[in-house]
Amino acid sequence: MKACLLNATARIETNPLQLSEVAVPQPGKGEVLVRVHACGVCRTDLHVIEGELPPRKSPVIPGHQVVGIVEKLGDGSNRFAIGARVGVAWLHHTDGVCEYCRRGEENLCDNPSFTGYSVDGGYAEYVVAPEDFVYAIPEGFSDLQAAPLLCAGIIGFRSLRLAGIKPGGKLGFYGFGAAAHVAIQVARYWNVTVYASTRDARHQKLALELGAAWAGGTFDAPPEKLDAAIVFAPAGEIVPAALAALRKSGVLVLGGIHMSPIPSFSYDLLYQERVIRSVANNTRQDGEDFLRIAAEIPIRMHTETFPLSDANRALNALKNDAIEGAAVLRVLGDG
Repeated sequence: MKACLLNATARIETNPLQLSEVAVPQPGKGEVLVRVHACGVCRTDLHVIEGELPPRKSPVIPGHQVVGIVEKLGDGSNRFAIGARVGVAWLHHTDGVCEYCRRGEENLCDNPSFTGYSVDGGYAEYVVAPEDFVYAIPEGFSDLQAAPLLCAGIIGFRSLRLAGIKPGGKLGFYGFGAAAHVAIQVARYWNVTVYASTRDARHQKLALELGAAWAGGTFDAPPEKLDAAIVFAPAGEIVPAALAALRKSGVLVLGGIHMSPIPSFSYDLLYQERVIRSVANNTRQDGEDFLRIAAEIPIRMHTETFPLSDANRALNALKNDAIEGAAVLRVLGDG
């Protein structure tokens, strides 16, 4: 099969992914083989490729927003029929026995594996995944529309949950990439007012088109104090500005798996029971709940499509904020 291999971490400008022929993986007990139709391109892929996340597997096939068709079942697999359309997300497997898994916090599992990081992912024609960690894709979403829902969507949804935002509340977004442009649709569905702070004028325009009450520069103060804010951009220097925008007892959620150093700031920004919390991965329940709500709304994605052979180009565009919405690799039928 064709797959984009990362043999050694490197800056994406060097085009480190190599389109290669590799063996089709075979599903083991409790696993399914998925024929990949589309795979979303995520900033976490950049963190893996550029070594900002310590390497877990080498070589590795990145990609963790996978949509495709079940082609083969491993022994004992019976959750999905052959031909079922499914999604494979970042959380590949958990041990199920550590203290975090036992209390329903599998996103914090002590011994997890992650798609496209510690196991091979979806920048390939086939991928294997445990059937218990695979999602049914709701009807109404094309493959290209569904792919970004599996990370940008799920993590954006978990960020909203951790923000504790209520109907009628005021919520700030810092950065307006794929996750934010899904999360704003959920927030507006919940009758939450959204204020978007982002450096790119095109992303400000998109935020307004999707229902933001205001859009400004990254460090511009929103016109009102916020009940909560989510920092989607992996830039620690945003944290003090976001804290300054919160009202008393406001919650600041850091939505990325990696962030540059946070500069020191005055305790006054944190005082009065303001809270900073990070988001770590997701639970399967987050994914199931989000996909159900996504179908209810329904979520609509702005996507830019690339062939599998252009994965490096897609990632370079993502790094340079040249993607409006989400980048998606079209894998089925790629030449």
